[in-house]
Amino acid sequence: MRVVVFANNAVGLAVTRWLKDRGDAIVAVVVHPEGAQRFTREIVDASGVPANAVFDGATLGEPAVLAMLGLLQPDIGVSAFFGHILRRPLLDLFAEGVVNLHPSYLPYNRGHSPNIWAIVDRTPAGVTLHYVDTGVDTGDIIARRVVPVEPDDTGETLYRRLEQECVRLFSDAWPDIVERRAVRVPQPASSATTHRRRDLDDIDHIDLDATYTARELIDVLRARTFPPFKGAYFDVGDRRIYMELHLSSEKIEDAE
Repeated sequence: MRVVVFANNAVGLAVTRWLKDRGDAIVAVVVHPEGAQRFTREIVDASGVPANAVFDGATLGEPAVLAMLGLLQPDIGVSAFFGHILRRPLLDLFAEGVVNLHPSYLPYNRGHSPNIWAIVDRTPAGVTLHYVDTGVDTGDIIARRVVPVEPDDTGETLYRRLEQECVRLFSDAWPDIVERRAVRVPQPASSATTHRRRDLDDIDHIDLDATYTARELIDVLRARTFPPFKGAYFDVGDRRIYMELHLSSEKIEDAE
């Protein structure tokens, strides 16, 4: 198949390299705009596409860009940690659709920061490969796997394990997709949860006069520990104090 890769971050790079090494025909790469790019140079280099086949994700709604992508006659799109929502008429360019890697166990934690909400809301964590439809992370599931949340996980450590599992899931599922053997499973709506970036504001401010259970407070602090990003904080006078939680574990020898 002729593949357009929508990629950012370490997972986008790993997927691009894997596809290229496998011999799939990558005909274009779509990247994040400058200022939101991670590993973009490496992704483009790994893809092997010429400069005129590299597109800015912020321009995907422009008719001229859609026309240029259409001239490449793509069969399928692969979205790997690509932050822009893909909409029609872009989706209509792909006869075999667009598949997306999402670092959550869909339909839990659609949208932003699923690693954080799996800890805070105590919902299942995992990774999912699904078809893209007109919603946000709502398309039919191709494959998904649970990634357990450990009691000493932070937002960062869980995220890193989700990254690794995303790449493994994709490499396992991709052959069935290109051979048109993949089974599409509609997502159950009853258990769906969705979060936006601004939802983090609701948990980041720790009110020093509020009442939390120890579990609730620890879960927020560890979920928001992901340096160098700012996380949970409290205010004292004109000062804002940001917090990180360091966790270590050891076996309790006499535990039954």
